[in-house]
Order: sequence, then C-alpha cells, then structure tokens
Amino acid sequence: MIRLADITKRYVQGLNNTFILRGVTTEINERDFVSIMGPSGAGKSTLLNIIGMLDSPSEGEYYLLDQPVHGLSEKQRVALYRDYIGFVFQSYHLIDDLTVYENLDTPLLYKKIKSAKRKSMVCDILDRFNIVGKKDLFPSQLSGGQQQLVGVARAVVAEPKLILADEPTGNLQTEEGRKIMRLFCQLNDEGTTIIQATHSEINAGYSKRIINLVDGKIVADDKTAQRSV
Repeated sequence: MIRLADITKRYVQGLNNTFILRGVTTEINERDFVSIMGPSGAGKSTLLNIIGMLDSPSEGEYYLLDQPVHGLSEKQRVALYRDYIGFVFQSYHLIDDLTVYENLDTPLLYKKIKSAKRKSMVCDILDRFNIVGKKDLFPSQLSGGQQQLVGVARAVVAEPKLILADEPTGNLQTEEGRKIMRLFCQLNDEGTTIIQATHSEINAGYSKRIINLVDGKIVADDKTAQRSV
C-alpha cells in the first residue's frame, strides 16, 4: 500500500542543513497497524505528515496505492488524500466556525456523498462516539478531550482505507483513550490500514508492528509480540 524510498527531510538555515528525516525506507501493507515511536524530535510527526501528503520530502520517493506521490500535482495529491486518507491531528484542526455536526459532515461533502447518506453516516458516528449531545456545539465550546474525540470521529466518518493518527489519545482520559484504541483495532480488523505516531507504550501495544525512529532514522522495525485488547 505504501512504499517509502530514501525519504529525507531537511531545512536549510543559511549554510546549515537541519535534518529531520534521514533516508527513511520502508513498506507498509494493507491491513497493517503500525506505531511510529521515538523520542521527541525523532521525526515521527514529520514522517506521518509526509505519508499524509501534508508535507513533502526534500528527497526520496513515496508511493501510495502504486501512485507516485512525489511526482503528482497538488490537485492529484488532494484527490488522493480525499478519497483514501483520514487524519487525526494532535492539535485537533477542527473548523472553528462549524458545529460538531458540520465538522463531521465536511469530509463527506468533499467526497460528494449524497445528503441522505451523509446524514446517516454522521448520525452513526455521533452515536458511536457518544457525542450526540455535542452536535450543535462549536469547537470553542468543547473541552480539549471532547475536541480530540470529534477529531477522531471526523477521521473515521468517511470510512477511509488509511487512517493516520498523531498522538490520537494525548488529550483523552484513560478510558476514553482505550475506547479509541479498541475502535482502531476494530477498524483494522475490518480492513483499514492504521499508522499512529505515539509516545505511549500502551497505545503501541494495540498495533501489529512498531517502527522506532531516532534522529530521523529507522533503528528498529518489529512485529509486536501480542496485540493488546
């Protein structure tokens, strides 16, 4: 599903190059559940953003579903993201002037799903996340944990083939976090590929594979011994 070849990300400051990623090469298959781990500054979020086409590598090749992302136009990348990817952002990225319901409806609008079907899908996800009572509120009226739940719901609502999650439970209480990770496991069992960046050993335990980054390089890539339940 995903093939990364010598992905490098660097920033030029005067005569100095600051490397965030250094020659990252790996493949991720459909139905994988991968955790990207490593210390702060290791490049986890940058790698996730490149996979999600929110950032571009300085060098290297990236293939998604056999499409050469590194060679696509901006319009083609937007269409690929819209059709196949759901992203859970660490800082929520909800649209401030839209209600919870409207935030959840927006990805479905982009996919040109008909109104009746959209309504059904949004109502189902509101119920699944137990946020029906929040549907008419705006993000500023929600707590950080509630915004995180809505952010996860928005990533899931359009039933993407690939979910990317940057610290998906970072602002949730323990039991809420467990529910999200169990939902990811359920979606993965149903065929969704999931890649999360996380500091949490507990969250990583839900995945099937752990990629460890240090200083922008992959230093380990191992299957997990036993998935948490």
